[in-house]
Amino acid sequence: MDGLTLEEWTAVRLSLKVALVAMAASLIPGVAIAFALERGRFWGRQALDVIVHLPLVLPPVVVGWFLLIGFGRRGPIGSFLAEQFGVVLSFRWTGAALACAIMGFPLLVRAIRLSIASVDRKLEDAAGTLGAHPAWVFAVVTLPLILPGIIAGMVLSFAKAMGEFGATITFVSNIPGETQTIPTAIYAYTQVPGGEGGVMRLTIVSIVISIAALWLSEWLARRVRRRVHA
Repeated sequence: MDGLTLEEWTAVRLSLKVALVAMAASLIPGVAIAFALERGRFWGRQALDVIVHLPLVLPPVVVGWFLLIGFGRRGPIGSFLAEQFGVVLSFRWTGAALACAIMGFPLLVRAIRLSIASVDRKLEDAAGTLGAHPAWVFAVVTLPLILPGIIAGMVLSFAKAMGEFGATITFVSNIPGETQTIPTAIYAYTQVPGGEGGVMRLTIVSIVISIAALWLSEWLARRVRRRVHA
Protein backbone atom coordinates (compact mmCIF):
# COMPACT_ATOMS: atom_id res chain seq x y z
CA MET A 1 0.00 0.00 0.00
CA ASP A 2 1.37 3.39 -1.00
CA GLY A 3 1.83 6.27 1.41
CA LEU A 4 -0.67 9.02 1.98
CA THR A 5 -1.25 11.47 -0.83
CA LEU A 6 -0.97 15.23 -0.28
CA GLU A 7 -4.76 15.54 -0.17
CA GLU A 8 -4.96 12.77 2.44
CA TRP A 9 -2.27 14.40 4.60
CA THR A 10 -4.26 17.63 4.39
CA ALA A 11 -7.39 15.81 5.61
CA VAL A 12 -5.44 14.25 8.49
CA ARG A 13 -3.93 17.58 9.59
CA LEU A 14 -7.31 19.29 9.33
CA SER A 15 -8.97 16.53 11.36
CA LEU A 16 -6.39 16.91 14.12
CA LYS A 17 -6.75 20.70 14.12
CA VAL A 18 -10.55 20.54 14.19
CA ALA A 19 -10.58 17.92 16.96
CA LEU A 20 -8.06 19.78 19.14
CA VAL A 21 -9.85 23.13 18.72
CA ALA A 22 -13.24 21.53 19.43
CA MET A 23 -11.89 19.83 22.55
CA ALA A 24 -10.13 22.95 23.86
CA ALA A 25 -13.13 25.20 23.22
CA SER A 26 -15.42 22.77 25.06
CA LEU A 27 -13.26 22.31 28.14
CA ILE A 28 -14.07 25.34 30.33
CA PRO A 29 -17.81 25.41 29.47
CA GLY A 30 -17.89 21.65 30.00
CA VAL A 31 -16.42 21.89 33.51
CA ALA A 32 -18.75 24.77 34.41
CA ILE A 33 -21.90 23.02 33.15
CA ALA A 34 -20.89 19.71 34.74
CA PHE A 35 -20.60 21.49 38.10
CA ALA A 36 -23.92 23.26 37.56
CA LEU A 37 -25.71 20.02 36.74
CA GLU A 38 -24.13 18.02 39.57
CA ARG A 39 -23.99 20.57 42.37
CA GLY A 40 -26.45 23.25 41.30
CA ARG A 41 -30.03 23.58 42.51
CA PHE A 42 -31.73 26.10 40.25
CA TRP A 43 -34.83 26.50 38.13
CA GLY A 44 -34.33 25.05 34.66
CA ARG A 45 -31.67 22.54 35.67
CA GLN A 46 -33.54 19.63 34.09
CA ALA A 47 -34.06 21.61 30.90
CA LEU A 48 -30.34 22.40 30.75
CA ASP A 49 -29.56 18.71 31.27
CA VAL A 50 -31.82 17.78 28.35
CA ILE A 51 -30.34 20.45 26.06
CA VAL A 52 -26.77 19.38 26.85
CA HIS A 53 -27.50 15.74 26.04
CA LEU A 54 -29.65 16.34 22.95
CA PRO A 55 -26.74 15.79 20.49
CA LEU A 56 -26.44 12.23 21.82
CA VAL A 57 -29.97 11.30 20.74
CA LEU A 58 -30.56 13.54 17.73
CA PRO A 59 -29.35 12.37 14.31
CA PRO A 60 -26.07 14.21 13.54
CA VAL A 61 -27.56 15.46 10.27
CA VAL A 62 -30.30 17.21 12.26
CA VAL A 63 -27.68 18.92 14.43
CA GLY A 64 -25.83 20.02 11.30
CA TRP A 65 -29.07 21.36 9.81
CA PHE A 66 -29.81 23.39 12.93
CA LEU A 67 -26.26 24.78 12.80
CA LEU A 68 -26.73 25.71 9.15
CA ILE A 69 -29.99 27.49 9.95
CA GLY A 70 -28.56 29.34 12.96
CA PHE A 71 -24.92 29.89 12.02
CA GLY A 72 -25.15 29.99 8.23
CA ARG A 73 -24.60 33.25 6.36
CA ARG A 74 -28.34 33.93 6.38
CA GLY A 75 -28.96 32.61 9.88
CA PRO A 76 -29.56 35.02 12.77
CA ILE A 77 -26.32 34.20 14.59
CA GLY A 78 -24.25 33.64 11.45
CA SER A 79 -25.27 36.91 9.81
CA PHE A 80 -24.60 38.82 13.03
CA LEU A 81 -21.11 37.33 13.39
CA ALA A 82 -20.32 38.02 9.73
CA GLU A 83 -21.53 41.62 9.79
CA GLN A 84 -20.16 42.64 13.17
CA PHE A 85 -16.93 40.63 13.43
CA GLY A 86 -16.28 39.25 9.96
CA VAL A 87 -16.53 35.68 11.30
CA VAL A 88 -17.96 33.09 8.91
CA LEU A 89 -18.50 29.55 10.19
CA SER A 90 -20.50 27.79 7.48
CA PHE A 91 -18.35 25.99 4.90
CA ARG A 92 -15.20 26.81 6.94
CA TRP A 93 -12.99 24.61 9.10
CA THR A 94 -14.04 26.68 12.11
CA GLY A 95 -17.61 25.57 11.44
CA ALA A 96 -16.42 21.97 11.45
CA ALA A 97 -14.83 22.62 14.85
CA LEU A 98 -18.10 24.07 16.13
CA ALA A 99 -20.09 21.06 14.89
CA CYS A 100 -17.60 18.62 16.44
CA ALA A 101 -17.56 20.53 19.72
CA ILE A 102 -21.35 20.36 19.98
CA MET A 103 -21.47 16.66 19.14
CA GLY A 104 -18.74 15.79 21.66
CA PHE A 105 -19.92 18.15 24.41
CA PRO A 106 -22.34 15.71 26.09
CA LEU A 107 -19.59 13.09 26.41
CA LEU A 108 -17.23 15.64 27.94
CA VAL A 109 -19.83 16.88 30.43
CA ARG A 110 -20.91 13.39 31.41
CA ALA A 111 -17.38 12.19 32.17
CA ILE A 112 -16.61 15.28 34.25
CA ARG A 113 -19.95 15.10 36.04
CA LEU A 114 -19.36 11.49 37.08
CA SER A 115 -15.95 12.49 38.40
CA ILE A 116 -17.46 15.37 40.40
CA ALA A 117 -20.07 13.04 41.88
CA SER A 118 -17.32 10.78 43.22
CA VAL A 119 -15.55 13.58 45.13
CA ASP A 120 -15.79 13.30 48.92
CA ARG A 121 -17.47 16.55 49.93
CA LYS A 122 -15.95 16.25 53.41
CA LEU A 123 -12.54 17.10 51.98
CA GLU A 124 -13.90 20.33 50.49
CA ASP A 125 -15.79 21.15 53.69
CA ALA A 126 -12.66 20.61 55.75
CA ALA A 127 -10.71 23.06 53.59
CA GLY A 128 -13.55 25.54 53.89
CA THR A 129 -13.65 25.34 57.67
CA LEU A 130 -9.93 26.18 57.72
CA GLY A 131 -10.75 29.49 56.05
CA ALA A 132 -9.88 28.66 52.44
CA HIS A 133 -11.68 30.67 49.77
CA PRO A 134 -14.05 28.58 47.58
CA ALA A 135 -11.91 29.30 44.51
CA TRP A 136 -8.83 28.07 46.37
CA VAL A 137 -10.70 24.96 47.54
CA PHE A 138 -11.63 24.21 43.94
CA ALA A 139 -8.08 24.74 42.64
CA VAL A 140 -6.28 22.80 45.40
CA VAL A 141 -8.79 20.13 46.46
CA THR A 142 -11.53 19.60 43.90
CA LEU A 143 -9.66 20.05 40.63
CA PRO A 144 -6.94 17.46 41.35
CA LEU A 145 -9.60 14.95 42.38
CA ILE A 146 -11.67 15.37 39.21
CA LEU A 147 -8.70 15.68 36.86
CA PRO A 148 -8.88 12.02 35.72
CA GLY A 149 -12.51 12.59 34.75
CA ILE A 150 -11.57 15.76 32.89
CA ILE A 151 -8.89 13.88 30.98
CA ALA A 152 -11.33 11.09 30.14
CA GLY A 153 -13.87 13.65 28.93
CA MET A 154 -11.27 15.40 26.80
CA VAL A 155 -10.31 12.13 25.13
CA LEU A 156 -13.96 11.27 24.46
CA SER A 157 -14.53 14.73 23.00
CA PHE A 158 -11.41 14.44 20.83
CA ALA A 159 -12.37 10.96 19.62
CA LYS A 160 -15.91 12.08 18.79
CA ALA A 161 -14.54 15.06 16.85
CA MET A 162 -12.14 12.84 14.91
CA GLY A 163 -14.99 10.58 13.83
CA GLU A 164 -17.77 13.12 13.34
CA PHE A 165 -19.38 12.96 9.92
CA GLY A 166 -23.10 13.80 9.73
CA ALA A 167 -23.15 17.20 11.43
CA THR A 168 -19.90 18.25 9.77
CA ILE A 169 -20.80 17.40 6.19
CA THR A 170 -24.25 19.01 6.60
CA PHE A 171 -22.93 22.26 8.04
CA VAL A 172 -19.62 22.77 6.22
CA SER A 173 -19.87 20.32 3.29
CA ASN A 174 -16.84 18.32 2.07
CA ILE A 175 -14.42 20.82 0.56
CA PRO A 176 -10.89 19.42 0.03
CA GLY A 177 -8.29 21.50 1.86
CA GLU A 178 -10.92 23.55 3.72
CA THR A 179 -13.47 21.31 5.45
CA GLN A 180 -12.58 17.77 4.35
CA THR A 181 -11.70 15.72 7.42
CA ILE A 182 -10.79 12.03 7.59
CA PRO A 183 -14.41 10.74 7.76
CA THR A 184 -15.58 12.92 4.86
CA ALA A 185 -12.47 12.02 2.84
CA ILE A 186 -13.21 8.32 3.39
CA TYR A 187 -16.79 8.94 2.27
CA ALA A 188 -15.53 10.69 -0.87
CA TYR A 189 -13.28 7.72 -1.68
CA THR A 190 -16.19 5.30 -1.36
CA GLN A 191 -18.05 7.23 -4.07
CA VAL A 192 -15.40 6.77 -6.77
CA PRO A 193 -14.14 3.60 -8.47
CA GLY A 194 -10.77 2.43 -7.20
CA GLY A 195 -10.98 4.40 -3.98
CA GLU A 196 -10.37 1.37 -1.77
CA GLY A 197 -6.70 2.24 -1.30
CA GLY A 198 -7.48 5.69 0.03
CA VAL A 199 -10.14 4.28 2.35
CA MET A 200 -7.66 1.76 3.74
CA ARG A 201 -4.89 4.32 4.26
CA LEU A 202 -7.13 6.78 6.08
CA THR A 203 -8.71 4.01 8.13
CA ILE A 204 -5.29 2.90 9.35
CA VAL A 205 -4.39 6.49 10.24
CA SER A 206 -7.65 6.81 12.19
CA ILE A 207 -6.92 3.64 14.14
CA VAL A 208 -3.38 4.75 14.96
CA ILE A 209 -4.56 8.18 16.16
CA SER A 210 -7.31 6.62 18.29
CA ILE A 211 -4.92 4.15 19.93
CA ALA A 212 -2.41 6.93 20.60
CA ALA A 213 -5.11 9.12 22.18
CA LEU A 214 -6.30 6.27 24.43
CA TRP A 215 -2.74 5.44 25.48
CA LEU A 216 -1.99 9.08 26.27
CA SER A 217 -5.23 9.34 28.25
CA GLU A 218 -4.39 6.30 30.38
CA TRP A 219 -0.82 7.49 30.93
CA LEU A 220 -1.95 10.94 32.04
CA ALA A 221 -4.68 9.50 34.27
CA ARG A 222 -2.17 7.19 36.01
CA ARG A 223 0.22 10.05 36.63
CA VAL A 224 -2.56 12.22 38.05
CA ARG A 225 -3.79 9.44 40.33
CA ARG A 226 -0.29 8.79 41.64
CA ARG A 227 0.21 12.49 42.42
CA VAL A 228 -3.18 12.76 44.12
CA HIS A 229 -2.51 9.68 46.25
CA ALA A 230 0.93 11.02 47.16
